[in-house]
Amino acid sequence: MSGCVRVASKALVRAVAVAAIAAVLAGCFRDPYVGGGLARISGNWQIERAQDRVAGRPISSAYVFTRRSSHTHVSYPLSASLQLTCFRKQPIVKFEFETKVGSNRNSSFGYRFDDRPGREVPARFLNDFHTVVIEDRADVVRFVDELAASESVYIRIDSLNAGRTATEFQLNGAAEAIRAGFADCPLTAPAPAMQTSALR
Repeated sequence: MSGCVRVASKALVRAVAVAAIAAVLAGCFRDPYVGGGLARISGNWQIERAQDRVAGRPISSAYVFTRRSSHTHVSYPLSASLQLTCFRKQPIVKFEFETKVGSNRNSSFGYRFDDRPGREVPARFLNDFHTVVIEDRADVVRFVDELAASESVYIRIDSLNAGRTATEFQLNGAAEAIRAGFADCPLTAPAPAMQTSALR
């Protein structure tokens, strides 16, 4: 029996060593855009800047992470992230979760900064059911305006299928994160439509 254990132990050590070497090599040959490029820290935020090798221009984004995410069907704390970035030259706010949080048909998304009144917005749930995006420009501008002046944001998702998800992010360092995250796309609300005739 002890011989079997020794063989198993040697096999395990060998497997771990091979995995470690593979991880190191993967890091050496990783495309900086795919891997996120160089990162710097601003308070609770991680700011990444890289080069888009197709478009030939720099791109950036800012993340904040938490281990204070809870879910109806999970009995331990989960991780979540909040990202400020541009997608196709449009500013978006992106949330990613460890577990499925809902879908577009039967879920609602709300947030509350500090002690301000909470809001619900028509966020979009992506097909992986783990990712939620605020992409309407006016909603993004409103969210970021509050984020810039707040210490924390509480996120709540209610879903008929997935249950309830609750998450809180600490926002220290947000001003630099906002500048970096939206450096490549304008963070302004669309101009209101001009009235061409009087109300009838």
